[in-house]
Amino acid sequence: MRTVLALAVLSPLVLTVTTVTPARAARLALPEPTGREPVGLATLHLVDRSRPDPWNPEADRRELMVSLWYPAEKAAGEPAPYVPRQVSEAVLADYPVADKDALTKVKTHARLNAPAAKGRRPLVVMSPGFSFPRATLTSLAEDFASRGYLVAAVEHTYESVATTFPGGRTTPCLACVDGQDPAKVVAGRVKDVRFVLDELSEGRWGRIVDRSKIAMVGHSIGGYAAAQAMLADSRIKAGVNLDGTFRLTGSIKRPFMLVGAPTSHTPDGTDDSWKKAWPRLTGWKRWITVKGTDHSSFVDYAVLRTQLGLPGQQLDGERALEITRAHLASFLDRHLLGRSTPVEDWPEVAGHAPLSD
Repeated sequence: MRTVLALAVLSPLVLTVTTVTPARAARLALPEPTGREPVGLATLHLVDRSRPDPWNPEADRRELMVSLWYPAEKAAGEPAPYVPRQVSEAVLADYPVADKDALTKVKTHARLNAPAAKGRRPLVVMSPGFSFPRATLTSLAEDFASRGYLVAAVEHTYESVATTFPGGRTTPCLACVDGQDPAKVVAGRVKDVRFVLDELSEGRWGRIVDRSKIAMVGHSIGGYAAAQAMLADSRIKAGVNLDGTFRLTGSIKRPFMLVGAPTSHTPDGTDDSWKKAWPRLTGWKRWITVKGTDHSSFVDYAVLRTQLGLPGQQLDGERALEITRAHLASFLDRHLLGRSTPVEDWPEVAGHAPLSD
């Protein structure tokens, strides 16, 4: 696994982009949620004292930051920030963007600490790509929450380009070294996710979480982690891998969906891991690719790259996220709620079922 910077794998095109002016960066915005419910956001600092940090030998406990989006009673309070200054600077450090604080100005649609709507909610746990901050999942999470879901995006400390804790302490990506073992990364993420599930089952949020309706969605290596977490924890009833190479250590008998870019993730694409894993997905399963997308097209960078003046995918970013959101919402509704949510027949979407099935 190669370490990648948070926007995209560098290409010669990126190096020739004209420097972005602060005025342009100020117009950064995520697409609006499509559901009916207003969205709130709470930020949790969780500490697992039962295990040392896998990346920092000086830390005798594992600290995590978790963003929690939820249906709110009303759209009250301040708009939720996208990322702290330290994270924006780390993400944009090697890109030709004049305003390194630009990502702090991204318009989101959740309200910070808005009162949560009453009732138990299905839970979606999310895991970002390697070196990607959890904030890159915001456009998906806000949409799920607007549709009635509780959504927890986990920042896997020392695996993100930067993680900022309360008080401003910011940790770097200690795991971002050449030759890093993906299996080690995933094993730690599975432990992170199981700990977060334990924490969310207690206290204030335990009164909101419907423990019988939990799914996991992961991007890139987060998709690998979603599959392995399902093998390790029966509480996770359904899973999604967004464009992530993965190796299964067992068969997944519960619903699982693969969503990817066509260059790598068609059956004859550059990554054969999906074709090898397909027979081991023995429950309900679906494999789709979206024409004109790349690795970062399924998260916020689908729209933010072009808004920053950086090269993006061939497909319009708003449309890429529209397609991703709709397919994921339909999957979650079907397998957590038993509800049929029709999905538009987009010409960019192709379904795959390898002969090895």
